[in-house]
Amino acid sequence: MSRRSPTASVDVIPLVARFPALARLPRISLGTFPTPVVALKTVAPSLWIKRDDLCADPMGGNKTRALEFLLGDLHPGERVVTVGSAGSTHALAVAVYAARIGAHVSVGRWTQEMNATAVRVAQQLAERTDRAPVFRSPLGAYVWALRQRRRGVRWIPAGGSSPLGILGHVNAGLELVAQIDAGMLPQPKRVVVPLGTGGTAAGLALAFRIADRDITVVGARVVPRIVGRARRVQRLANRTARLIEGMSGARLPRVRRHDVSVAHDSYGGAYGRETDKGKEAAARLANATGIVLDPTYSAKAFSLALELAPGGPLLFWLTFDSRILGAS
Repeated sequence: MSRRSPTASVDVIPLVARFPALARLPRISLGTFPTPVVALKTVAPSLWIKRDDLCADPMGGNKTRALEFLLGDLHPGERVVTVGSAGSTHALAVAVYAARIGAHVSVGRWTQEMNATAVRVAQQLAERTDRAPVFRSPLGAYVWALRQRRRGVRWIPAGGSSPLGILGHVNAGLELVAQIDAGMLPQPKRVVVPLGTGGTAAGLALAFRIADRDITVVGARVVPRIVGRARRVQRLANRTARLIEGMSGARLPRVRRHDVSVAHDSYGGAYGRETDKGKEAAARLANATGIVLDPTYSAKAFSLALELAPGGPLLFWLTFDSRILGAS
């Protein structure tokens, strides 16, 4: 993909095509969509992958979709603050794209169990941000960020998981529905995603309800249970539905409890901790396709996808862009 500067978006995305009133929302074009869907028949029958890692340059992945809305009205010279773990790819995405617009980025971080990917991301965060202190706990990072917000610094929520940011994932789900309707893949019974702050799962689940598709979103939990809960995803989705309703006047269906499932065994005991199943799954995909997965999120989710694939058409949503590991 060619490198390009973010610009105010003028394209008609699936979300706006369905709800034209949402065109009033500021949105900046960071990615190239739709992202490809590819069959993984050499890995497992009835398994497909959504290559969201290829959505943007220099850093793709699911966070780019949320940031198109969260940074939509950001101006050069503004200050931005967010929070995340020491090796947070969300924080790095904010740093990459807000800085490209000309904003100044600070990140409050907390300690995590480090792996090779997290170390590389942490190094880039230190290089690309104005400030990126690391605290002993999430509470310390949030308190520090709150002080910045009180001084007028613009807040970007952890993981981009607010109704505004989740609109990007609703659009992603509607994009997938269009690809299904175009015959690019069969309608999956399940879509497997990593489950962190829940924005991706919430947006996809809402999109499938809007499009009246019987597709279950399965989240491979990679964060503590207090964050990675199906009911939290459901609440995020339905808050986003109310946002769309308020702007469009449309009446939207609500995400139901059985529309989202959470696999708690994926966690592995600590955020960032590698699991044997994740390592095996990542190696299997890399050997077959050359696609590299990160151990914190995607490897755990792909391991779950392999377990569920025999149950019928299944889509694994790749949210991590391995190219960032080699970026300077």
